[in-house]
Amino acid sequence: MVSAATRKWARMDPLNLAPSLPRAEGPLGPGDPGWLVRLCWAPKEHQTRTRRKSLLQARVMDFLTSTAILPLLFGCVGVFSLLKLLQWLRMKAYIRDAVVVITGATSGLGRECARVFYAAGAKLVLCGRNAKALEELTEELAASQATKVQTHRPCSVTFDLSDPGCIVGAATEILRCFGHVDVLINNAGVGYRGAIVDTSTDVDRRVMEINYFGPVALTKALLPSMVRRRQGHVVAISSIQGRIGIPFRSAYAASKHATQAFFDCLRAELEQCDIEVTVISPGYIHTNLSLNAVTASGSRYGVTDKTTAEGRSPVEVAQDVLAAVGKRKKDVVLAGLAPSLAVYLRALAPSLFFRLMAARARKEQKPKHC
Repeated sequence: MVSAATRKWARMDPLNLAPSLPRAEGPLGPGDPGWLVRLCWAPKEHQTRTRRKSLLQARVMDFLTSTAILPLLFGCVGVFSLLKLLQWLRMKAYIRDAVVVITGATSGLGRECARVFYAAGAKLVLCGRNAKALEELTEELAASQATKVQTHRPCSVTFDLSDPGCIVGAATEILRCFGHVDVLINNAGVGYRGAIVDTSTDVDRRVMEINYFGPVALTKALLPSMVRRRQGHVVAISSIQGRIGIPFRSAYAASKHATQAFFDCLRAELEQCDIEVTVISPGYIHTNLSLNAVTASGSRYGVTDKTTAEGRSPVEVAQDVLAAVGKRKKDVVLAGLAPSLAVYLRALAPSLFFRLMAARARKEQKPKHC
């Protein structure tokens, strides 16, 4: 029999599931009142806690299923999925049958852009210096059948962006292909590797001519037709080096900084004309950019850098370019975590950024003139 004093100590738990005993002031032994009762009820206390936890979980699930929370969650997921679907359809419709001009289309990112935009149903005008390579790409695209949308045979225009005298004529020929231009993708460019003190200004001008002045001149030549139609989209393929300066890339970084600034200004000025402007800044891409880069002397670099070899696939970047154009984004960075962080570090902690770049310069090459 349980004594009256022991029964007085016992109480029911808050959920009325099983009796439990108060916590003892000190250790209980065989000579202490209630020791036997405490010993008998110990397993039941464990069961009480387990049942209490199960009951709490059950009540939470009852709350979720018996109110509007669960239907609301499913409704939000459904609305989000519908918006994504509408965005995807809108993107496809924006590209399909649009006249898209791509410079530097014979290799690297430009070639992959030609493939993805062709597969999306765009009317392509492929531009480059090598007429034979352009013709081969045109035939390759025309012969491809891996698409479910109606495709159009591409046109090609051969010209050199570094020759200012041929830009206006090239723009006229481009407009003659389909009568107008919906999207201009300024992709052509040249890389650079070298120390500033060893580089002649002729090399600087050459890089700027191809990477900056050429795209600017072509854009200006095609803009009047876009403004008259109040419709058009100008895309500049810049670089993450248009946001930060990296040692031994001075001419290239300078040309991309200028590109970023020019097209940012162009976006603001043409907003009232309903002209879209997108600047895309990729990180390292696994192409021949470093292989064909010019050096301080103007010669071909002829080496694929480790960073370039480990860069993203141009196929992936081309898909990102297609998405950015279709969604009419204004500014896109397609770089990894470290380059993206470097952009913020340059703005928020410039002194630290400068020290890191100086350390990189010392690691890559010891200055010969210090």
